Amino acid sequence: MAALSVPRALRSLFGVSLLLWQFCVLAGRAGSLMTTKHSEPQSTFAKSLTSTSTNAPYFKAAESTEIPSYVTKCPSNGLCSRLPPDCMTCNTNYSCIYGKPATFDCKVKPHVHCVDENNHEQENFTITMTCQFCWQLAPADYVCTNSTSCMTVSCPRQRYNATCTVRDHVHCLGNRIFPKMLYCNWTGGYKWSTALALSITLGGFGADRFYLGQWREGLGKLFSFGGLGIWTLIDVLLIGVGYVGPADGSLYI
Repeated sequence: MAALSVPRALRSLFGVSLLLWQFCVLAGRAGSLMTTKHSEPQSTFAKSLTSTSTNAPYFKAAESTEIPSYVTKCPSNGLCSRLPPDCMTCNTNYSCIYGKPATFDCKVKPHVHCVDENNHEQENFTITMTCQFCWQLAPADYVCTNSTSCMTVSCPRQRYNATCTVRDHVHCLGNRIFPKMLYCNWTGGYKWSTALALSITLGGFGADRFYLGQWREGLGKLFSFGGLGIWTLIDVLLIGVGYVGPADGSLYI
């Protein structure tokens, strides 16, 4: 009986092991199916992205068709040698002598059309101009910014930093916009003749000082009757020679 019970126990143990093994196999298959189902949307979405990026229309960058601003300064079909400096590009002539006329090889800029003396269109030409830098030009050849914060009536005369631009028709070497130190030369609209007339006629009441914007000096002259006439005479001389000017530091007209 003992010999027969041992094989039966082995058989039951083998059966339980077989059932456990089948359960593990089924569980593994179920997990793989769940993973496959969850991964399908991702692969589908990836395929849609790939197809979308592949089939997306290709847009070429639009070529710039804007006309440069300098074209408005360039007369069409005019003589190339008469074009403004902004319409051409010239090579520097390093052999030129300062202050002497020199020849420069130039080329028109894009979108600029000009002709020669025979009315033939050309791109390369030569011009003759004085050998000098733009900052060495005469004051009449450039325009500078004004300053209304510096004192024109001072000793020594004050200067200010100005930005100057060469006029369109003037040729020169180097940058056409350059900084320069200039004397204060702005005006607030005060007339020298009016100030002198008020000083002679109504100076004893401080009218000249009031006109120039000097209120404290005007009140002093008013209440002292022109310093008993002495202050009045002194102001006539000082305004006459231009030593006393407007309170804002500007020049007379």
